[in-house]
Amino acid sequence: MSGSGFEQEPRQIERLQKVLARVGIGSRRACEKLILERRVTVDGRVSELGDKVDPETSQIEVDGLKIGVREDLVYYLLNKPIGVITTSKDPQNRSTVIDLVPNHPRVFPVGRLDADTEGLLLLTNDGDLTHYLTHPSFGIEKEYLVQLEARPSRNAIRELRQGVELEDGITAPARVSLVDEKILRMVIHEGRNRQIRRMCESVGHTVVRLVRSRIGPIVDRSLPPGSFRELTKQELKSTRKILIEDFYN
Repeated sequence: MSGSGFEQEPRQIERLQKVLARVGIGSRRACEKLILERRVTVDGRVSELGDKVDPETSQIEVDGLKIGVREDLVYYLLNKPIGVITTSKDPQNRSTVIDLVPNHPRVFPVGRLDADTEGLLLLTNDGDLTHYLTHPSFGIEKEYLVQLEARPSRNAIRELRQGVELEDGITAPARVSLVDEKILRMVIHEGRNRQIRRMCESVGHTVVRLVRSRIGPIVDRSLPPGSFRELTKQELKSTRKILIEDFYN
C-alpha cells in the first residue's frame, strides 16, 4: 500500500495483435501477419510481434491510418427521421440526433444531414475516424435516393453525372441512375451543404424527398426511422479498408 493509503490501478497492457483483433482489424492471425509485414506502428515506431500496448494512450496506425483502440469507443448507425437536427445541441430546443442515442459515452455526428433529409448517419466518439470520414481528400461515397417532383430528362441526368455548376464551384462527377418514374439513385463523395438538393435544382428539378441509403460500405434497409444500432466489426473493418485504399491513391 502506498503512503496515501491507496494503490493505483495497474494500467491495462495488452498484446498488440489482441487489441487490433478486438477493434475489428481482422482475426488474431491476420493482425499478426500485418505486424510481421511491418504495416503497424505504435507511437511512430514500427511494431514487432510480441509488442504490448496501452489502449488508453498508445497511438496505433495500420498502413498509415490511425486506429482508435480505447475501450470506451463506440460507433452508432442511426436512421435519422425527418425534422431531427444533426447537431449536439439546438438553441431552439428541437430534437437532435444526440437525443436518439445513449448519452454515455458522449458521441458526435459524423458529417450532417439536413433537418428535412432522412436516412443513415454515423455517430461516434472516435475523433480520428470522424476526421477521415469527413475529410475531402478521402471522399468516402454516400448514396441517396432522391424523389423529384417530375421525371428527369436524359439530359438532366447526364448533367448530374458530369458535374454541375453551383455557387461554390462545379461538383465532382456523380453516379446517377433512374430507379423509378421520379426517383433517382445518386452516389457522391463530396459533402457540400445541401448538395443533392442544389444539384437537382440546378438542372430544373425540385427534391420532394431525400434519403441517404448508404455510407461507404454501410447499408441497413431494416433499421426503422429513429432507431440506431452499433456498427459491426466487419462494417468497421470494411470502412477502414476503403480509407486505407484512399490514403494511398
